[in-house]
Amino acid sequence: MKEGLHPSYHTVTVHCAGCGTEFETRSTAAGDTLRVEICASCHPFFTGKQKLVDTAGRVERFQKKFGKQLAERKEKQAQKAAA
Repeated sequence: MKEGLHPSYHTVTVHCAGCGTEFETRSTAAGDTLRVEICASCHPFFTGKQKLVDTAGRVERFQKKFGKQLAERKEKQAQKAAA
């Protein structure tokens, strides 16, 4: 391998601005600290607090389009269970 081709890989401290968590990892980033806006400890996807954002009424359109079919299917299942 050629000498001086690869960047230096060293230990850095990552600091999350969202929750204040600090942890050590290795990185090629210059400096001893790396500041991030959000980490896995406070990200909504990983914590299970993600909310469904409805843009342009997509959820309502889906419900309007398929709601009748779902209601009919539930009604048939209820009738089978009662019989």
